[in-house]
Amino acid sequence: MNTKAKLLLAIVANPKQVRFADACKAARLLGFAHEAGAGSHRAFAREAEPTGLNFQNRNGFIAPYQARQLIAMIEKYGDLP
Repeated sequence: MNTKAKLLLAIVANPKQVRFADACKAARLLGFAHEAGAGSHRAFAREAEPTGLNFQNRNGFIAPYQARQLIAMIEKYGDLP
């Protein structure tokens, strides 16, 4: 299993403890590009995907609802085993 799959599976397995940096990395691995935001906020978009991803850094983690949105994109684009 490669590191991409390990990261995505770890996010799916524990959505309440997703690190901000891991969420940003996962978004890029899924084909999303950083669109806007600096500091504690990041916005990502993917071509032909109407739903964007927005992450807010809350003491190093993202909010659970943001993790659920990320997991929906992982299920859609992640190609997990």
